Amino acid sequence: MSEESTSEESTSEESTSEESTSEESTPAESTREAQFVLQRIYVKDVSFESPKAPAAFLQQWKPQVNLELNSSNSSVGNDVFEVVLSLTITAKNEKEEVIYLIEVQQAGVFLIKGMTADGMAQTLGSFCPSVLFPYARENVDSIVTKGSFPPLMLAPVNFDAIYAQAKAQAESQNATIQ
Repeated sequence: MSEESTSEESTSEESTSEESTSEESTPAESTREAQFVLQRIYVKDVSFESPKAPAAFLQQWKPQVNLELNSSNSSVGNDVFEVVLSLTITAKNEKEEVIYLIEVQQAGVFLIKGMTADGMAQTLGSFCPSVLFPYARENVDSIVTKGSFPPLMLAPVNFDAIYAQAKAQAESQNATIQ
């Protein structure tokens, strides 16, 4: 695919300037094309608490499960960003007692360049968390199972909708302040 882009780029530049060379088109090409490269996925932090064990194992299992999701990002170098997806899962029994509490910070390092400010914000706020979520979900299920509780498979999350909602909320707050 890269070779096709190069040949198309050279053709379009030749029509505008007969003196252009392939060396001159390469820097121009790199500034026009957006790049997204996943460099690493890792667990940044994990915590599991089961304050009612072993009594929790003797109860009928009808938990109320609450999921809290957050994501954050930071620049760690030239066009390199760390995105952290934080999940907090609380399972309570009918008496509202915490059966278990899990906190997972699933992180990734991404090379992202050549995007507009809006494209960058959406990539960091929606696309990157979407990439990280299946890993976090698998970690949560593994931790719950190792804690001797029934498996917990979290439902898919629409990060595009969450991002759009957060963006609309931020815009409405900015309009209110002005």
